[in-house]
Amino acid sequence: MRRPGVPTDLKMNVNNVNLPPIILASASPRRAELLGGTGLKFRIVESDAAEVHPDQLTVCEICQLNACRKARAVATRFPDSLVLGADTLVQSDNRVFGKPASRAAAESMLAALQGRTHEVVTGVCLVHLRSHRQKLFAETTKVTFRHLKSHQIRNYLRVIDPIDKAGAYAIQEQGELIVEKIVGSRSNVVGLPLERLEAELSDW
Repeated sequence: MRRPGVPTDLKMNVNNVNLPPIILASASPRRAELLGGTGLKFRIVESDAAEVHPDQLTVCEICQLNACRKARAVATRFPDSLVLGADTLVQSDNRVFGKPASRAAAESMLAALQGRTHEVVTGVCLVHLRSHRQKLFAETTKVTFRHLKSHQIRNYLRVIDPIDKAGAYAIQEQGELIVEKIVGSRSNVVGLPLERLEAELSDW
């Protein structure tokens, strides 16, 4: 069990010299901060791939599909680089929570999640087109919310911007106000499962 709070940097035992140049195919400042904290050197190239949510796929499959779309859109421009794409969704009782379109939608999402345990799923794609290599995986973390009243939800939304965040919350931004406990990778909730990523990069 892990308590919410500020993310702790996880230094990776991975040598950049043994890897192709790394590109993070994401405009997410949270993913960039997480990856930067590992000590790996990389550059950021935002992907223009649109996210899709096919009804017939599971949440894990959707996250991996979108991670792959993001990574390959950038990899076609940089075939000699190892491109990393990622996508995160929240799931509770077969309902999928993406990024809210408005503050009202964010308030509705948090009201649905309060007092319950949900799953945060991040799909990751590593692709190097020149060598025709690709690795897809997904990690799941269980997050339990505190029982929250309407005014507590509104107070939380006053201190964060929920619009670009799956599930309308950020564990690293005043997460202790709404989160009771976390089971699994904490960085996964922020947007990138660093423990699994280290293992995959080491195998690469």
